[in-house]
Amino acid sequence: PLAKDAPELPTKGQIKAAIPAECFKRSYFWSLFYTARDLIIAGAFVYGTSLVLSTDMPSVMEQPAEFATWLFGWSFYAFWMGTIMTGPWVIAHECGHGAFSDSQDFNDMVGFILHQFLLVPYYAWQYTHAKHHRRTNHLVDGESHVPPTREDNGLSENLERQTFYAAWHEAMGDGAFAAFQIWTHLFLGWPLYLLGLASTGRIGNDGKPLENDIADHFRPNSRMFPSKMNSKIMVSTATVVASLAGLGYLMYEYGAVPVICWYWGPYFFVNAWLVLYTWLQHTDPSIPHYGEGEWTWVKGALSTIDRPYGIFDFFHHRIGSTHVVHHLFHEMPWYNALKATHAVKAYLEPKGLYNYDPTFWPLAMWRIARTCHYVDSTDGIQYFKSLEDVPLTKDRKKD
Repeated sequence: PLAKDAPELPTKGQIKAAIPAECFKRSYFWSLFYTARDLIIAGAFVYGTSLVLSTDMPSVMEQPAEFATWLFGWSFYAFWMGTIMTGPWVIAHECGHGAFSDSQDFNDMVGFILHQFLLVPYYAWQYTHAKHHRRTNHLVDGESHVPPTREDNGLSENLERQTFYAAWHEAMGDGAFAAFQIWTHLFLGWPLYLLGLASTGRIGNDGKPLENDIADHFRPNSRMFPSKMNSKIMVSTATVVASLAGLGYLMYEYGAVPVICWYWGPYFFVNAWLVLYTWLQHTDPSIPHYGEGEWTWVKGALSTIDRPYGIFDFFHHRIGSTHVVHHLFHEMPWYNALKATHAVKAYLEPKGLYNYDPTFWPLAMWRIARTCHYVDSTDGIQYFKSLEDVPLTKDRKKD
């Protein structure tokens, strides 16, 4: 985007014209088929696990080998059940976009039900995620994974490490800080985002800066939402609270360990997958983010990356490997996205406008955790910079 010979961007209509028309057709049959497929796989995996694992935890001190085997077994279940249930999560997300069927009422019913199993405030997140699509890679009015600035990270104008991440990075070292980034993103990022404590946008629904206001997904008067959303936000919050109460009752009735094994373990891996996708599909040192005077919808949508995820594409409906198309046309059903991606790639790649990174995704995650920490400001066109390139305080003192 900064080059003088940068290609002229096509319009949304021109890109759409390159995609076969049938890719936009929604089918009740195929949408319900993939939903049923995911739930059958999940049910079969639960049944199979129940035959080989017990929630009776062996003593760590008296039966260390048995405990290690037990812990490995339930960790294996947590990862793969979380992986499997990310599929219904993605389908519920597609419902929010209107990609499940031609009836939005039916979409909302299916999406709402599926998301309740995963403690997602459906209507609240549907609204904020729509903003994420409307303002992709917008430095001021974007939503979710909005890059922090140099100042946000505790760096002064002349790159002195003053507070927060800048100081933590120096204290921890490059590798440990990257590992900390991955852990906080994958296992704390989603609940912190829903609570309005991380990765939210900078502008409230009223168009004014949020500053120190908490923009959470649970209060009807949260500045994320217009007043017309109040009843839907209350419904979303009430059902999440009811689900949590139900889980609390099960823990009271049957003990904490069985509920942790069967539910909470997979739950955190579902969260890890969804944050991983959003993080990796919009973050890379090569991807631009735009300030108020530079951003356009097409620029934002094209600043998205497709990555290969191997076997996980099967479970997650290729949400990470067809993400460019998804941001261009979110109403397109997921089962047509691969065909559409081939068409979009053929159209955009010769223009130098299709972003694809073939890097094995764990390596891409590690690279991003080490190189994508902050942008200079919210003005103009910005690219991620790394705290690893900032002089250490001890080195400055030597100078």
